[in-house]
Amino acid sequence: MNFFKRLFKIGEAEAHSAIDKMEDPIKMTEQGIRDMKTDLEKSLEALAQVKALAIRAKNETEDFAARAEDYQQKAMLILKKAQNGDLDTAEADRLAREALVKKEESMQHVTRTKGESDKFDKSVAQLEKNVQEIKKNISKWENELKTLKARVKVSKATQNLNKQMAEIDGSSTVSMLERMKDKVNQEEALAEAYGDMANSSKSIDDEINNAIDVTEVNAADDLAKLKEQLGIDNKDA
Repeated sequence: MNFFKRLFKIGEAEAHSAIDKMEDPIKMTEQGIRDMKTDLEKSLEALAQVKALAIRAKNETEDFAARAEDYQQKAMLILKKAQNGDLDTAEADRLAREALVKKEESMQHVTRTKGESDKFDKSVAQLEKNVQEIKKNISKWENELKTLKARVKVSKATQNLNKQMAEIDGSSTVSMLERMKDKVNQEEALAEAYGDMANSSKSIDDEINNAIDVTEVNAADDLAKLKEQLGIDNKDA
């Protein structure tokens, strides 16, 4: 049983190793950044929509508050008219009551829209926080990607250099140099041998002529002949 467990563990480790080799960290990081940018676009869209709802709720709150104040003022004017005798008291009471009912309805709407506005404002704050966080992460990972690409480039260059150095066989290099040295020694010995052969091929006459200065002897003979032609006695010289 333990044997099969070990085999399973080995197979599992090899599978993970194969997956790791298949995964390209640069491509994975680039895909991660693209995913974050997609999330950013969605968050910005959601933020715009919630902001629109928050603005609408705020405007409705202000509008209902203005209506409530308007109904309040109308109820007061109606009661004043009745007080001044310009309007029947019973009718004034009825109209003033209706105005106050409308005021109360408007105030209820104010309460409702104010609650919605507060809720939307909280959502806007949270979405803005999320947007800033996503932007921060995008910037961070883009910088990480630049560093990663630089590290991969240096790593590959170092790997290639080390591979070239590893492929250089020191013993074979020394052996090649020794063969070259032997070749040079052989060529030098051959040249010396040809030189000895050239010296041994000289005739005895060459050796004799080399022993004396033939040029000087010939010059002396030529001088004597020239004096004889001119009638100059060698003794006089």
